[in-house]
Amino acid sequence: MVDKESDITSETQLDLQEEYLKNLNSIEEGQLIESTVIEISTESVFVDVGYKSEGKIPLSEFTETPKIGDKVNVILVRKEGKGGQVVVSKGKADVKVFWKELRKASQEDIPVDGTFVKSIKGGFEVDLGHGVIGFCPLSKTDVVRVEEPEEYVGKKGKFLIDRLYSENKLKIVLSRRGFLERDIADKKEKFFNNTQIGDVVTGEVKSFTSFGAFIDLGGFDGLLHINDMSWGHVTRPKDFVKKGEKVELKVIRLDSEKQKINLSLKHFTPDPWSLFEEKYHIDDVVKGKVTKLTDFGAFIEIEEGIEGLAHISELSWVKRIKHPSELLSIGDEVEAKILAYDIENGRVSLGVKQVYDNPWDTIDEQFPVGKRLTGKIVKVTGAGAFIELAEGIDGFLHVDDYSWTKRIKNAASIFKAGDELEVMVIALDKDARRIKLGVKQLSEDPWKSLLKSNPKGSSIEGEVTNVTDFGVFVRVSSGIEGLINKYNLGEPDPDKEEDLLAKFSVGDKVTALVSDINAASHRLSLSIRDYQKNLQRKELSKYIHDEEDESTSTFGDFLKSKDQDSIEN
Repeated sequence: MVDKESDITSETQLDLQEEYLKNLNSIEEGQLIESTVIEISTESVFVDVGYKSEGKIPLSEFTETPKIGDKVNVILVRKEGKGGQVVVSKGKADVKVFWKELRKASQEDIPVDGTFVKSIKGGFEVDLGHGVIGFCPLSKTDVVRVEEPEEYVGKKGKFLIDRLYSENKLKIVLSRRGFLERDIADKKEKFFNNTQIGDVVTGEVKSFTSFGAFIDLGGFDGLLHINDMSWGHVTRPKDFVKKGEKVELKVIRLDSEKQKINLSLKHFTPDPWSLFEEKYHIDDVVKGKVTKLTDFGAFIEIEEGIEGLAHISELSWVKRIKHPSELLSIGDEVEAKILAYDIENGRVSLGVKQVYDNPWDTIDEQFPVGKRLTGKIVKVTGAGAFIELAEGIDGFLHVDDYSWTKRIKNAASIFKAGDELEVMVIALDKDARRIKLGVKQLSEDPWKSLLKSNPKGSSIEGEVTNVTDFGVFVRVSSGIEGLINKYNLGEPDPDKEEDLLAKFSVGDKVTALVSDINAASHRLSLSIRDYQKNLQRKELSKYIHDEEDESTSTFGDFLKSKDQDSIEN
């Protein structure tokens, strides 16, 4: 009886043997075959190539130890070697696969791995593996300018193949820059597609500028502007982030057309302006730190993110300030009063002087008209001098109020900065903040005394101080000067052509009649001619008086007597 099960098994074996023989005939020496790892020893890896015996590969040909079942490409070197064992080579297979992939990469613009091994003229030698060396020009090495080529030696990266052959000769030209640009573009496109304003991203601080820091977001940069580092005043970006530091930032602006990304640190906390009216009110006195000085005022930070301006006119009640640096320095802690604010535009108007009483409100109590005091000359002008009466409070002394008698043309001739001078307050204007001072008012007006002692029509003695074309100046008592007009110097002598002015010299003593005196306008007019006429009238009245007493003489006798006296003399 025939065993059916035995017959089936025999048939299956025959089919397998036929398939095996068919496979044997299809395998050729030099062929690339995919094998399977079936055993691993300390030195070798055994693979099944679908032949009558397994192939043996030195373990050293593997960069990593394989696992049983792993697929490995090999080249069939010989179907039967020593002992009938099939001879295979993984190394040759790797080279064949490598070149196949290299050609595909060149044709399809697929990036390949490489390592910068040597800096040469114009670029670098790049090891692509399996003993294949390519050339990467300096201009195609990076997306930034290569400053130190030696820093790239040993660095691994991906490259695009610009050229594989030239004139039928192998000449591999690579571009790392091409790969980086494409990779950055892909990452950037993905970022813009998947990121929204308000998202939190992580980046590395790459570099600094005067206006902020550039953050590497994975091959492309975002800008962390100096104004977005803190709600408060920022002067140095390096105070908030460090180069190479990993930081989390909020995306506050995305512009896909211009490819711009703006990031922020400060937006992790609320805008302090949103809480301003809960904390501050008009006329509140606040403490702050001076952060910036300009020609027009001082910026004062009253809390992080809230900075107010104290205009130069709001710094002092009394001092004339040309620049805020005369009173304040950056970093100073000061008190200021809130004068006004604009939340929408983020502005606060501050006053430093308003923290203190305005001395001009009580200036009339401190410096009433008529008060005598001593002050220091702080400034001299052509018309007078400013005298400091108290810190920041000056009065003005006009040259006309320096002396009752002297005419001063140039204030610098009598005033010198730094000198102390006794003065009197002679006028005060609180609204205009002006104090008028005088020196001559410290003593009695000599013009009034002169008016009392020498009224109009009286005679007075003096000394010639100046002879001019129009007359002679004469100094009388108390230093007052009067003018004798040339027509009042005397009666002209018809027999002599000599000018009357020529008869007078500086220092001459003269007696004249007060023809006019005005104490208010300080004007004194004198006349020698009138004085002489007055003498003549007095002399005449004397003889007339004698005639009335004796009744023996006449006016004609008087004239004859005068003529006789002249002849005898």
